[in-house]
Amino acid sequence: MQELPSQLTIAFDARLQQAQVPQNLRPDYHKWVKFYLLFCQKFEFSATAPTALGPFLTKLAAKGYSIEQRHHATRAVKLLVRADPQEPGLYLSLSSFGLAGSSPATIGPGATSSSARGWASAPTQPNVLSKSLSNRASWEQEFRDLETTIKLRNYSRRTLEAYRFWVMRFQAFVRSRPTAKLSNQEVRGFLSSLAVQHEVSASSQNQAFNALLFFFRHVLHRDFGRIDGVVRAKRHRYIPVVLSRDEVDAVLKQLQPPYQLVVLLLYGCGLRLTECVNLRIHCFNLESILLTVHDGKGQKDRTVPLPARALPEIRKQMEHVRRVHAQDLAEGYAGVFLPRQLEKKYKNAAREYIWQWFFPAAKLTFVREPKQMRRYHLHESHVQSAVKAAVARTGIIKRVSPHTFRHTFASHLLLAGYDLQTIQKLLGHGDVKTTMIYVHTVPNLTLKEAKSPLDLSSSSGEPVR
Repeated sequence: MQELPSQLTIAFDARLQQAQVPQNLRPDYHKWVKFYLLFCQKFEFSATAPTALGPFLTKLAAKGYSIEQRHHATRAVKLLVRADPQEPGLYLSLSSFGLAGSSPATIGPGATSSSARGWASAPTQPNVLSKSLSNRASWEQEFRDLETTIKLRNYSRRTLEAYRFWVMRFQAFVRSRPTAKLSNQEVRGFLSSLAVQHEVSASSQNQAFNALLFFFRHVLHRDFGRIDGVVRAKRHRYIPVVLSRDEVDAVLKQLQPPYQLVVLLLYGCGLRLTECVNLRIHCFNLESILLTVHDGKGQKDRTVPLPARALPEIRKQMEHVRRVHAQDLAEGYAGVFLPRQLEKKYKNAAREYIWQWFFPAAKLTFVREPKQMRRYHLHESHVQSAVKAAVARTGIIKRVSPHTFRHTFASHLLLAGYDLQTIQKLLGHGDVKTTMIYVHTVPNLTLKEAKSPLDLSSSSGEPVR
């Protein structure tokens, strides 16, 4: 990440000292300021405009930063842009980089801003800037309404993140114009730009369309209207990457607990990564050798058979969770996070063993509002990093991610003679058409299998004439 200019760093350090920010937090405050200035540059906000902080915090939330981190980011930004007639140095530093809505090109007498191009384009003229800012809005209330509406419909966290991301991109495209002034013309231009300028895939363009459709209908409460003339992204048929059984075993040998068991369940049960890390103790029925997946994609439940090979490791993991849970209770922690309103209905469920995560996080999470320490599950990014490192050590030359093991599960079942409807049920697909993609991952063993002419030969070994 590009470093802050020295003049800006000195002025900001003075404010941190004045605000008595602890020394150990100051590097983080500098990091938040860098993020904020780059955000303002990318989305064409003035750093000193009050409309910039809300979208910036929304961006941090979409990237998974905690409430505690966003609190420090808010304080860092407010210290950065605070107006102080007795301390004009920081404002002059901001304005010299085209971020404060002013046109000076110097920092102090005779000092030039040669590095301004690294942060922003040429400084904006005051009259142009004031006109531009008057046509901008923060969209903070709209983002809050979007989050509330999605939660009321019990949509998944991933849906919230995706919809918030596309609405944020749309906000940047229309340069934060008030939502009351928007029409389907801006939507048409945005969707077309995704295909033409950004070259996104057809599925990404469709997801953006669905996000804006939901935003207009359920947040703005306006008729979306017909969207004609949109340049459609070209749809490509994607064939999943699958591994052989030997390759799966090779990756498993390179993994350490708990990641080895995670991959065993991804491959052995055909789980999505989010479904796997969200498993709780009560999801396992070891007597029937069944696993129940609750609240899968589309809020659907399903059961899948547990692999017998994984049963010893599953029991060992359960004992580990029991020890962690006992320690948490002894230290007075508030338990685990529960879905939706279950904690209000069952007051003690968060502290019960059956509700504990099967893959608990190594560290506790502090919840600011009730001031409690809670246990979260293993984060998806940790699994992704572990799998990537393990695959690199095996030397496999395929694009492998945790989701690859779900593809491999379906492909190997199809190769073993299972019908598509059975595989569809095990994967939790809503339509068998989705499952049919795995037909392309297995060799065709029928008599009509296509062969290369180089492989066609007569009984004498001579090429066919």
